[in-house]
Amino acid sequence: MLPPKGGTTCRDVHREKFLDTLMNGESQSGNSSWLRTIAIGRNPLFTLIRIIILVVSTVILFGYVFVAVRITGISMAPNYVNGRLNLVNKLAYRKAEPKRGDVVAIRLVGERVVLLKRIIGLPGERVFMNQTRVYVNGEHLKEHYVKNAIHRSWTGKYWILEKDQYLVIGDNRQMPMSAHYYEVSNKKNIIGKAVF
Repeated sequence: MLPPKGGTTCRDVHREKFLDTLMNGESQSGNSSWLRTIAIGRNPLFTLIRIIILVVSTVILFGYVFVAVRITGISMAPNYVNGRLNLVNKLAYRKAEPKRGDVVAIRLVGERVVLLKRIIGLPGERVFMNQTRVYVNGEHLKEHYVKNAIHRSWTGKYWILEKDQYLVIGDNRQMPMSAHYYEVSNKKNIIGKAVF
């Protein structure tokens, strides 16, 4: 049924209300209250308390528990990818000793220069490397984390580790030994254990 001439339809009423709200600015105030609710919530005091708790927790976690390390280079490939960000637990070795196979952050010069390497030799051990194998105290070390073919330059290297010394090497042995950073590190230079 058609509306009588000169009458208004339901659609016309809605259009007039919409135009009125635009002209009077009610829509803008509605949007601002909606944005305000999203930004600070319905209870600003509760939101402020949550923000303070979040900031304090972040400062504690990243000041005392974790350090973020960005992987630069391919010495830990394919297990740790170039450019990826990793967390290191600085409290991992407070009550425990580092273990063989742990991926650790090693401090070179201050806190800014950090290497991520794997522990393959422990204090007091003798480590020998040939082209395809690592021997610890004369026994073959099975390294499931080394996934690439080993470069021929990894032959004939021998270390005798003293008390409190760890041998740390990257997983990517496909790189020539000369291009690979490895070292005998003291425990004091180990910042912590990689979380993932």
